[in-house]
Amino acid sequence: MSPDEAVRQFCVSIIESTASFASAYKLNLAFFEALGRHGPAVLEDVLDVIPEEIITIADAKRGDIGNSARFYAKALLEDLNFDSITVAPYMGSDSIRPFLMFSGKVAFVLARTSNPGGNDYQLLETDGVPLYHRVAADCVRLGAESPGAAGLVVGATDLDSLASLRILCPETPFLIPGVGVQGASASDVFAAAGSGPLLINSSRKIIYASTGPDFADAAATAARSLCRELTEAAGRIVS
Repeated sequence: MSPDEAVRQFCVSIIESTASFASAYKLNLAFFEALGRHGPAVLEDVLDVIPEEIITIADAKRGDIGNSARFYAKALLEDLNFDSITVAPYMGSDSIRPFLMFSGKVAFVLARTSNPGGNDYQLLETDGVPLYHRVAADCVRLGAESPGAAGLVVGATDLDSLASLRILCPETPFLIPGVGVQGASASDVFAAAGSGPLLINSSRKIIYASTGPDFADAAATAARSLCRELTEAAGRIVS
């Protein structure tokens, strides 16, 4: 079996086995781009099997200057019709705005990420304010001025930062990685940021639940377990 066909079958099997538990699928474009010329076709095939009612996220982390960003945005939010995209803000507002020009779409801007290297820049202070706070506030402002909506990527591995961003941005959608393999629990996440819209992301714990031929069934079991955990944690916050 060719690598592109193996990736196609793997992704389709994961989606078909977990769709009843998922509210969104986040497709990391790097893994499709690594397939070379076959990558775009595989990506489109995978998108085609995701049920219409489930949110699609292009985990692209795009962050180029305005003119280039405009074409990245068109390709992913219009041509491929993703519902949302991850965006890197380092190059400033002109690299973010093009992704906010599509009504009904969300640009999730990297604010406080879950990787260890996120501490290198995100915690730096500018005029006494952490840089990730300034990024978040600017993105919310840009979203309020645009047809599309701005969201934030906020890792679950720093719960204090997560809680502080929810206070700063009470109505902003958060895409929250770091639950599962990276150690954060659903209860901790809801306690820190459960008062606003959340998309909690767990990838490796589900898709790599088994390395054997039962990988799809194992993924379904892991997804079902996480869904139950999230529902219970959300119920405790509401009550």
